[in-house]
Amino acid sequence: MKTEVHKEASPCLFARPIFSAMWTRGLCPSNIEMTEVTGGTFWKSYTGEQIAGTSGFPSVTSFTDVTAMPELMEYYPPIDLHNRRLRELTKALGPAWIRISGTWTTKTYYDFEGVTGGKAPDGYGNVLTREQWMGVLDFVAHVGAKLLISVSNCAGDHPHGGPLDLTQAKKIFDFSHRYGRDIDAVEFMNEPNMLELSGAPQGYTASDYARDQDILYTWVRANYPNCLLVGPCTTGDPAAVGAEGKGFGAGIASMTKTCTTEELLAGTQIPLDVFSYHYYNGVSERIAWVLPTAHWPGHMAHSDAYLAVAPDCARAHAALRDRFVPGGQMWVTESGDAGGGGDTWASTYLDVLRTLNELGSYSTITDGVIFHNTLASSDYGFLEHGTFLPRPNYFAVLLWNRLMGTAVYDCRELNRENIHIYCHSRKDGVCGVVYLILNNSLTDTISVMLPKEAHRYTLHAQAMRSPTMLLNGKDLTISGTCGIPELTPELQPQGTVLLAPGSCTFLVL
Repeated sequence: MKTEVHKEASPCLFARPIFSAMWTRGLCPSNIEMTEVTGGTFWKSYTGEQIAGTSGFPSVTSFTDVTAMPELMEYYPPIDLHNRRLRELTKALGPAWIRISGTWTTKTYYDFEGVTGGKAPDGYGNVLTREQWMGVLDFVAHVGAKLLISVSNCAGDHPHGGPLDLTQAKKIFDFSHRYGRDIDAVEFMNEPNMLELSGAPQGYTASDYARDQDILYTWVRANYPNCLLVGPCTTGDPAAVGAEGKGFGAGIASMTKTCTTEELLAGTQIPLDVFSYHYYNGVSERIAWVLPTAHWPGHMAHSDAYLAVAPDCARAHAALRDRFVPGGQMWVTESGDAGGGGDTWASTYLDVLRTLNELGSYSTITDGVIFHNTLASSDYGFLEHGTFLPRPNYFAVLLWNRLMGTAVYDCRELNRENIHIYCHSRKDGVCGVVYLILNNSLTDTISVMLPKEAHRYTLHAQAMRSPTMLLNGKDLTISGTCGIPELTPELQPQGTVLLAPGSCTFLVL
């Protein structure tokens, strides 16, 4: 097939601008799970055989407390946030946001006084030490990021079974302030629509959440007025999902008692600054037994239907944003290919198509930020756990951040079956544009007509499940401790450009 990219000789006049996408200035923030900071259970790493698709998974037929399920989880020691490779590779992605949250956070006790001896008090599940939180604040400062957190909201924060006790929240905000690194944004609780499954006290309701969010946010407004109030960070809101078979937010919320965004926010009095939600393309193989209709098999992970989930989800939640936070930004504060620790291909080139398509499509719908889950844990991390070696998604996002500017242009008429095209201004400020073209067919080459020469960056791999990605035919791997390879383009002459099956190409004009 033949796709004409430009209809105008001037790269500044080719298409209608949509808006300026502020989120691209702080591209692709990342989650560091609280369980990484304190040490604790998180999703088991896949074996080589599971990644290759030659080995299955233990049968999981129901969920209780997912953080305690040995079929799914394993213990990890605290992450070394002073590791040079981790710090420098994270810094290279910036400027960005870092989010410290996750289900583990909801039951974390902040032991900044060193009185627990490492044993969580009654009503809590784990302990965050003074030194560990100082490590987070130092890391955020070193990489030049802003900090988003959620706070605890478990039985220990409701000592008499009543409203939220602010002792814990005050402790982490005030300690951070005294240390010289204020918290920039807060979500009250991680995935509150799943209630007890997310760590809330037994019998906790949506009206309890609304009451307690107001308690927290009233205090934050009065004491830390520059801190953004973000929420409600739901996953799989039935009001947004509608009748879609695969569901949004991975469909995990449908496996337990849940509530809607309407129920969580309708009774609140303190307005939010930012509307947030969580999005995954489906559930991973390891929990597909529980919700098989929400799982996408690997052979469909490049399909148009699979890639459409992210923009469909964004449009649905944008309607909720317009209702509850009119005029505000919309953030995806967790995102990845699959709920349940990621699919077996999350660490391979195959997931790059989804990642880049999510970034491109989201920026045509709204401005905001997308927090990738995770930075360096489990198989969907940008960096491999322990070694902190970058995976294909890391380099894809690094390239996006270096090339794609903040002005977004309308390319809807250029999109066809198995072709997804996005266009932004140039990040370097030069008059011109950058196209991202995804050829998500695995069999057909497409041709593109260029009206002038361009710099070309083509991402591809020797196999779709390859752990190594190529840029214009060269392996993308670091040298030494943290030496990022030169992301060097090829000069593409005016005329016909052939884009190989399964490739992702940036064209800078």
